[in-house]
Amino acid sequence: MNVTALDALMRPESVAIVGASTDSTKIGYTVVKNIIDGGYKGKIYPINPKANEVLGLKAYPSLLDVPGKIDAAVVTVPAKLVLSVVEEAGKKGVKGLIIISSGFGEVGNKDLEAQLVAKAKEYGVRIMGPNIVGTLSNAEKLNASFAPILPLVGKGALVSQSGALLIALDMATFTRKVGLEKLISIGNMSDVDFADLVEWLDKDDATSCISLYIEGFKDGRKFMEVAKKAIKPVIALKAGVSAHGAAAAASHTGSLAGAAKVYGAAFQQAGVVQATDLNNLFDLSLALSLQPPMLGDNLVIITNGGGVGVLATDAAEKFNLPLKFVPKDVQEELKKYMPEFGSAKNPVDLTGMAGYDWYHDSVKIAFSHKWTEGLVVLYCETAMTNPMEIAQGIKKAIDESGVKNKPVIVSFVGGEKSEKAMQWLVENEIPSYSAPDLAVHAISALREYARMKEIVSEPEDKLNNIDKLAALKVIRTAREDGRDALTEIEAKQVFAAYGLPTTITKLAKSEDEASALAQEIGFPIVMKIVSPEILHKSDAGGVKVNIKDDVSCRDAYRTILKNAKEYNANAHIHGVAIQEMAPWGTEVILGSINDATFGPTMMFGLGGIFVEVLKDVTFRVAPVSKKSALRMIEEIRGAPILAGVRGEEPRDRDVLAETISRYAHMIVDLQEEVSESDANPVLVYQEGRGLKVVDARIILKKK
Repeated sequence: MNVTALDALMRPESVAIVGASTDSTKIGYTVVKNIIDGGYKGKIYPINPKANEVLGLKAYPSLLDVPGKIDAAVVTVPAKLVLSVVEEAGKKGVKGLIIISSGFGEVGNKDLEAQLVAKAKEYGVRIMGPNIVGTLSNAEKLNASFAPILPLVGKGALVSQSGALLIALDMATFTRKVGLEKLISIGNMSDVDFADLVEWLDKDDATSCISLYIEGFKDGRKFMEVAKKAIKPVIALKAGVSAHGAAAAASHTGSLAGAAKVYGAAFQQAGVVQATDLNNLFDLSLALSLQPPMLGDNLVIITNGGGVGVLATDAAEKFNLPLKFVPKDVQEELKKYMPEFGSAKNPVDLTGMAGYDWYHDSVKIAFSHKWTEGLVVLYCETAMTNPMEIAQGIKKAIDESGVKNKPVIVSFVGGEKSEKAMQWLVENEIPSYSAPDLAVHAISALREYARMKEIVSEPEDKLNNIDKLAALKVIRTAREDGRDALTEIEAKQVFAAYGLPTTITKLAKSEDEASALAQEIGFPIVMKIVSPEILHKSDAGGVKVNIKDDVSCRDAYRTILKNAKEYNANAHIHGVAIQEMAPWGTEVILGSINDATFGPTMMFGLGGIFVEVLKDVTFRVAPVSKKSALRMIEEIRGAPILAGVRGEEPRDRDVLAETISRYAHMIVDLQEEVSESDANPVLVYQEGRGLKVVDARIILKKK
């Protein structure tokens, strides 16, 4: 997107209100009043064919009757009239429409919404909405909405998919004392979407941090690409994570995938900090809008109370920033500013005797030292100290240090005086919180943001030994057979085309053929039913393992067929797979879904028959680099098993990471054909000995 395409919507020099009203109970009246009351300096044109003026402003019958140019028009007329407004706007040369009107896609009227967008595109008009509250900007003094007032002035921008929530958050900026530069209601996203706004806000001089309340994306990959390139921090609160319409049950991956996991993976890969709830969204927005990212793990906590220090230490562990003792030279310096019973280790406990001087000097020493990469300052209000003086001492120390590339976060615990001191700190661009764990959570987000930006810059791997045409040929054969699921043998052929190590597996269509293939492969063997209608073979009694001789082989063949027919009398049985019995290894699972929002999405976790019970899995939106695959391996709870525990040798994580990367490349390559897939179990051996895909499943898209 050309980022200047939204300038008319976001920085209009003139605004029209279509549906402006003289009736104070109408939205068209409220919008005009809000624009006037907000102090907007541009031209305001009320549009009302039945009124000569609205709130003292000359009114015009239509957009076409306005004598001057119009950058943006706010539309509040009923849905049935909006299409004609879009036509008028196009003819007038209006660049952007803020469509507050509802009654479109949100109530099932998708055709009318599509017509609006098509008509707007004819004229090069951008649409915000429909079904929105409007847009609010402190920089432009423009409240083009029916929200009551411009938000408390701040540096962050908040984009919300919920209009009612946006109005509530507008007022909450005053009660929470967390300011915002912009509030933007995005509604149905018929045209302008989250990605467009992130791209525009990233270039906006008045905005330092971009916060998003998200219910869903229309194009998740577009958002990821824009967020990856953003220079400013992006924070997201995703609602509606309890279920995911794209998740199917035909594969383990499909049953384990969910909105929370897939969106969480996408945010991580895009460098987006994820908020846990509305309070946390405010807290993180405050920190990331005012402070630089934390570029290392060395966090120092300074406090005058042991209790809050312990709470902060616990929070640091919880939020992946465990404390380390500060260097000896720093400890020696800090000891000058505390009694003998204080502690200079970390947290640095100045004790309850600490006043302005001790806080000022210890903060300056700790913050200036090259070892320190982030600072949290805690204060418990006492009868002997003045919270405002402590706040001023902290601010002066930070200023005198001259350090600009490290974050500092403060928490004061106390009464009204502490509240006022914290507000003063926020006004002076030092984020402050009412509890130590909130402060630590905030600085951990600054560290998380820095880590993710490092990951985002990693290059993709170039893979060789890939034969996409061979994979497509296998899929085409299944399509010609009228099937939307590959057999295990076919799935392994597709895997092999992408360099995934699979066990030798051949199809026997008779008992004698099974015997011959078993002799050829060599005992012991595994035998499995091959049927597109029987995907979970163990459930059907269709798997026999550790078959050591010909008699057992023939007996297993007959038993497997009998069990399969009893399980599903209508199943189309291709035969029985004769497979080499791979030696024991640690069982993991690889899998994929073709997510409705993000497309090909990769899963990794501990495998075997209990995968859906243990649910020890992690996700990534494909493709996945080898470095990212190694992080996936480290993320699961069972990571120590693969690293080697209780005398066990480490597993071949290097080959496993490459296999994950190849699998992810495969599902991107075949995304037009493959709906979901599993490789389960994959047996991982000791370092240097690789792995084997023992079972394979590929479900095709229905066509």
